[in-house]
Amino acid sequence: MQTTFTPTQLKDPAIKRSNEILRSCVHCGFCTATCPTYQVLGDELDSPRGRIYLIKDMLENDRDPDAKTVKHIDRCLSCLACMTTCPSGVHYMHLVDHARDYIERRYKRPFSDRALRWILARILPYPMRFRVALLGAKIGRPFARLMPDARLRAMLEMAPKVIPPVSRNDDPQTFASSGVRKKRIALMTGCAQKALNTDINDATIRLLTRLGCEVVVAKGAGCCGALTHHMGKTSESHETAAKNIRAWCAEMDNGGLDAIVINTSGCGTTVKDYGHMFRNEPLAKDAARVSAIAKDVSEVLMDLEAPKASNAHDGMVVAYHAACSLQHGQQIKTYPKDLLRNAGFTVVEPSDSHLCCGSAGTYNLMQPDISKKLKERKVRTLEAKNPDVIAAGNIGCMMQIGSAASVPIVHTVELLDWAAGGPKPPALDGANTADTDIPRLR
Repeated sequence: MQTTFTPTQLKDPAIKRSNEILRSCVHCGFCTATCPTYQVLGDELDSPRGRIYLIKDMLENDRDPDAKTVKHIDRCLSCLACMTTCPSGVHYMHLVDHARDYIERRYKRPFSDRALRWILARILPYPMRFRVALLGAKIGRPFARLMPDARLRAMLEMAPKVIPPVSRNDDPQTFASSGVRKKRIALMTGCAQKALNTDINDATIRLLTRLGCEVVVAKGAGCCGALTHHMGKTSESHETAAKNIRAWCAEMDNGGLDAIVINTSGCGTTVKDYGHMFRNEPLAKDAARVSAIAKDVSEVLMDLEAPKASNAHDGMVVAYHAACSLQHGQQIKTYPKDLLRNAGFTVVEPSDSHLCCGSAGTYNLMQPDISKKLKERKVRTLEAKNPDVIAAGNIGCMMQIGSAASVPIVHTVELLDWAAGGPKPPALDGANTADTDIPRLR
């Protein structure tokens, strides 16, 4: 694609990077075939190619964003299926992230939009605030239908029936390995996940320590910054990301780390991009160090003696949901399925497994109508496989699919922990029924 940025514009590192991305696009339209919003809405401007044209026009002309451009950029899920499909290697993620930052700085949204985004940015990344908000939403849930704004209804409806107690395993500490130590790893405990489902981190710690890892929960680490980053709130996202970088580099310099393990794939995609996000900032070197050893939990488990076939689950059929941030953002497609099969589960996949479930961070709260259509399709294709359980590697997907599925949904690592001698995932029957001498950590 031909671009006409001026030499002055190209002195801006963000513009320079976007120019590189724009020039790599050849207008082929392969991306439209795998774009969820294009499939749902049928509008060229709601496809990656259409959004690329809008972003190019906005940036080249250095103009303030208009409502039309903002609407179509906001409708993007950042599922990154387009990047998997693109034969030209267009790095759409960096382009749309730049566009969102540009919009946030130069477009004044309607008051209701600004208020919603402000609330989400100040609640979701903070586990205790989020817990309080979930409790309030749980109380208000019976009145959701009375809400005039679909986004407010979505916020009330997302509240889980049960809010888990705080897990003290998420506090800064070190968990010793069982037997000879093979790896020393830092576990990213996250933010929203600590409020929504504490079983995931507990299962991760149990499994990794059992397989010979010393697991460190670093002091000062917290939210990865993805939620605010994808809203275009760059200063806020970088502030939280910088805390992680400093916390993990302190561990790297005092005891060393073989990996930073992340069990929420949406966070993993962002942490692996810290090197790019901070490339022009004082933390550039440390950010690159962090990105270099950031791993999805499935990557680390493939390097270890992961659990083999077990009789505990008796050939259970698992429908594997591939989170977009894992299969497209991190290009990890087979590891979770291989691990589940090696552990003795029968793994099935839904049709159109490359398409998004509609969660996408805060997307299900800010674009509830589109999100609902994507959720219904995803649940329908998963349940068509008649599984005993659905497995996923991202808390957002789990909440989205779980809100409509008649089949229980758990994190992949919970099933692997169970197969390796840990407790049965509570979501399967609401209680720990596994006969095991490995206690719950909490």
